[in-house]
Amino acid sequence: MAPQPLSLTLTAFIIFFSLILTSSAADDDHQFEFMDVAAALNQARQFQSPVTSGIRLGSGEYFARIGVGRPSKDFYMVVDTGSDISWLQCQPCSTCYDQADPIFNPSASASYRPLPCAAPQCSALEVSACRTDSCLYQVSYGDGSYTVGNFATETVTFGATGSVPNVAIGCGHHNEGLFAGAAGLLGLGGGTLSLNSQIKAASFSYCLVNRDSSSSSTLEFNSARASDAVLAPLLTNPRINTYHFVALNGINVGGRPVNFSPDLLDIGGDGRGGVIIDSGTAVTRLRSEVYNSVRDAFAGMARDLPAASGFSLFDTCYDLSRMTTVRVPTVSLQFAGGKAVPLRPSNFLIPVDDAGKYCFAFAATSGSLSIIGNVQQQGTRVSYDLANKVVGFSPNKC
Repeated sequence: MAPQPLSLTLTAFIIFFSLILTSSAADDDHQFEFMDVAAALNQARQFQSPVTSGIRLGSGEYFARIGVGRPSKDFYMVVDTGSDISWLQCQPCSTCYDQADPIFNPSASASYRPLPCAAPQCSALEVSACRTDSCLYQVSYGDGSYTVGNFATETVTFGATGSVPNVAIGCGHHNEGLFAGAAGLLGLGGGTLSLNSQIKAASFSYCLVNRDSSSSSTLEFNSARASDAVLAPLLTNPRINTYHFVALNGINVGGRPVNFSPDLLDIGGDGRGGVIIDSGTAVTRLRSEVYNSVRDAFAGMARDLPAASGFSLFDTCYDLSRMTTVRVPTVSLQFAGGKAVPLRPSNFLIPVDDAGKYCFAFAATSGSLSIIGNVQQQGTRVSYDLANKVVGFSPNKC
């Protein structure tokens, strides 16, 4: 889920402005010091929490079961590799959406500590403010969702595998958006405030089960990746450190490379463009020129399937209601180094109603940034080796 912290919605701006009494300021030279306490206790330790589909709670996201506070209370939190700030709804809640768990009460936690305005965690926020020497945060997302509240440190617990003290999280008192069922969001981006960065995890991984599955998989920190993983370089973009950029070189349909200019997937000299992996975005979005080529290649090889009208953001759909056996072209993602990750049919042809309509699960974006979404990641363990700057894809490892 791509954050837009510098582009506040009008509602979020009004709420945030109303909370500000004085502006915060801190020395940027110290912005990394806040990680030392938690990291010193947790380096090389392995943590694990269950991950489930949010579909039964009315969400298209994936949820990790995370404990917060002391004593620990468990919450469903959106697994999001496209943002850094972890947060959850807090009492008293002026504006809150419905969630499955009781709303977190910071006054009932012995480990809750509001951050002062001079704290380095506060200065690391892209949007922050100060009220009675308490740090305030605000994050707006691309779909208009937002969260506003107090920035604090808390103890975070990963099931029976252990807990991490002094993790900076947002305690949201004003929250709105498409977070149905979840208490908040777990930020697993590449910035200094992401959970993985705060505990200095050398790696983390997850496997997303099928969206309609009731089973669970795991979110893991510092565990070894599978030996048969297809590896691709993680790229550095000096303009944006939140996103996990990956070297995607091409897309194959029916075993053949789709014809488009490879530089359409590159990070430009101005830092724009490129391809990111985002567990908080559902459908893979491709630059329009790339998408058109991939869609046309797929449609050309799927002429035997009965066409249907488009649906929502999908423009290539089929009526499979009368078919018992469906043959579709293969689709795979080609990464730098010559290795390809094959997608299962359920990763690229998905049902959109109960009447047998299926749609090609890619979409175009008008921008230059392409996103590999969670539909295409289902059934594959995605391992982020942050120490060696590679990402591994291990199909059928849930």
